[in-house]
Amino acid sequence: MAERILYDYFRSSAAYRVRIALNLKELDYIQAPVSLVKGEQQGAAYLALNPQGLVPALSDNGVLLTQSLAICEYLDEAYPDTPRLLPLDPVARARARAIAQSIACDIHPLNNLRVLNYLKGELGVGDESRNAWYRHWITQGFAALERLLADTAGSYCVGDNVTLADVCLVPQLFNARRFAVDLVPYPRLVAVGEALERLPAFAAAHPSRQPDTPPA
Repeated sequence: MAERILYDYFRSSAAYRVRIALNLKELDYIQAPVSLVKGEQQGAAYLALNPQGLVPALSDNGVLLTQSLAICEYLDEAYPDTPRLLPLDPVARARARAIAQSIACDIHPLNNLRVLNYLKGELGVGDESRNAWYRHWITQGFAALERLLADTAGSYCVGDNVTLADVCLVPQLFNARRFAVDLVPYPRLVAVGEALERLPAFAAAHPSRQPDTPPA
């Protein structure tokens, strides 16, 4: 049996994506929590694994991988007999990638913890302005995604099969709710997200159900 270790943080949306992907692929893994709040990602031990000091990182039978989308695509290619995250049809595959990248490359990087900490610490931005920054980039990105899904969505983001696009959407919706983003203007995103959240692979990956989730 291959040993997989996921270096993880319960509230990291990038790590959340990989948890969903591993669950969809029905691949067993051990979680090794890395506390972003305590700064463990900048400790010497973790930096020796991932010099970027980011989560997630995945060790798959001794092979260390970083960057959530790269990890998800690796899982798709390394384990092709499990449910596909990227469709075989080239058009559907390109659409799934485009939605995934619009979230992971355009929305999320502007709102991750190190950016928020820099805004508050180095630039002296107050909490209200920082949260307004967060909501601005999510609403701008979600407005575009809502229009995209008018052409691509079935039960999920791209047709009726779960894809990499869905793996990215659900964590971003979690973040939006956490920062009180008004989701009323995005009924397609919300409907797809609610359908996905009912699936066991997504439910098990939720931040509230991880080993490092603080007690309520």
